[in-house]
Amino acid sequence: YYFSATSQLLTDSLPTDEPSTAETTVLSPRRSYITVAVLCYVNLINYMDRYTIAGVLLSIQKFFDITDSTSGLLQTVFICSFIILAPIFGYLGDRYNRKFIMIGGLSVWVVMTLSSSFVTESYFWLLVLLRALVGTGEASYSTIAPTIIGDLFSGAKRTVMISAFYIFIPVGSGLGYIIGSSVANATGDWRWALRLNPILGSLGLFLLAVFCPNPPRGASDGHGGSTIEHTSYLEDVKYLLKNKSFVWSSLGVTAMAFLTGALAFWTPIFLSRAQVAQGIQPPCNTEPCDTSDSYIFGVVTVVTGILGVSLGSTISRKLRDRVPNADPLICAVGMLSSAPCFFAAIVLASTSIPATYVFIGIGETLLSLNWAVLADILLYVVVPTRRATAEALQIMVCHLLGDAGSPYLQTPVTTASFLAPIGLFRSLEYSFLLCPFVGVLGGLFFLMTALYITKDRKNAELLTAGTIGTYGFIWVYG
Repeated sequence: YYFSATSQLLTDSLPTDEPSTAETTVLSPRRSYITVAVLCYVNLINYMDRYTIAGVLLSIQKFFDITDSTSGLLQTVFICSFIILAPIFGYLGDRYNRKFIMIGGLSVWVVMTLSSSFVTESYFWLLVLLRALVGTGEASYSTIAPTIIGDLFSGAKRTVMISAFYIFIPVGSGLGYIIGSSVANATGDWRWALRLNPILGSLGLFLLAVFCPNPPRGASDGHGGSTIEHTSYLEDVKYLLKNKSFVWSSLGVTAMAFLTGALAFWTPIFLSRAQVAQGIQPPCNTEPCDTSDSYIFGVVTVVTGILGVSLGSTISRKLRDRVPNADPLICAVGMLSSAPCFFAAIVLASTSIPATYVFIGIGETLLSLNWAVLADILLYVVVPTRRATAEALQIMVCHLLGDAGSPYLQTPVTTASFLAPIGLFRSLEYSFLLCPFVGVLGGLFFLMTALYITKDRKNAELLTAGTIGTYGFIWVYG
């Protein structure tokens, strides 16, 4: 079935990079847990920084005197640099020392974030440029950190550790709103909100340098990295494109990124404008602006993120042995059921802010079911030496077609009717209505993933164990 003779011939022809003695050193369980804790901390800081800008966006608009479409560029250029650099770091992460790559990327992130806090009102273009360069840190870290966890743990422990890592995406995002708005209110200057993250990031750099190892690739799969061959980048891409679970789940992640990107960037302003339209609060005419909506939205995001990620990973662990395709089904249910909640939140914003928050909370909880489960899917359907490349390609696609454009796509209608508060609110409301429909599309993509995931996971296990060769894998799909 797998053409073992051809497999052996191909295996013999592939390069066999023997890991160094340092790489093959077995890490103690205590060291592995400390490593995950450090990676979780840095992941928290990364996402705090990403959404600090969104938490003080009203003040930034007044400070630089810019429109919605122009301010949307801050998120778009950040994601675009992420897209460009992710494949590069994915290639490097499958071949070179991952610890040094992460330290280098995070160092750039710390410098660029701190520098952006000193930009004056006449140089908005410089802030845009610096935000683009900030993407270097996340591109290096997000592509590599999950693969290190995948090489330290396997099975149920890997699911738990991946859940712990990904729970800091919503938690960090929520804290970005909370801390950003709190620091801006306390100091009266939004720029101080950007100066806290580099300080915390510097601590993360120190912890990475001291405590983070570079474990052998495939160590948790029982091979210690010694029997898994490195291949060319073109072969890696061909392998991933023939992996249907990877392709369909990447499309699902893209829809999720589109939805979360638009909602995360614009929801605080949307809620503020809804209250202005109802006459609950006056419009912001001078900086600093009221950031209470950012604070409340941040709290909701933290709580629902912890609840959703914990619930999703728990359901996954309980169902996975009985239902082989449980993981993509969980993701599909999360996407499909969150869509009507977000639709209700958007529609109700003009009449009831409390009801809007309730539906936002339910929708975010359902959407957060997916974070850890998605990462686990990639780790077990892709062989260890191609995981960083897989992470990078998935990141590139989901950001290119997802949240790189979705914050900006919410703005063309917004800038068309800027004269009245009700017009500002209605235009953003109409733009937001695209998001629930994209969520439904993402749910359908995950249902397609469920059709192939059992076979793809088995193929990855066999290929990792050395049972089949590269072209043997392709023939299975051909």
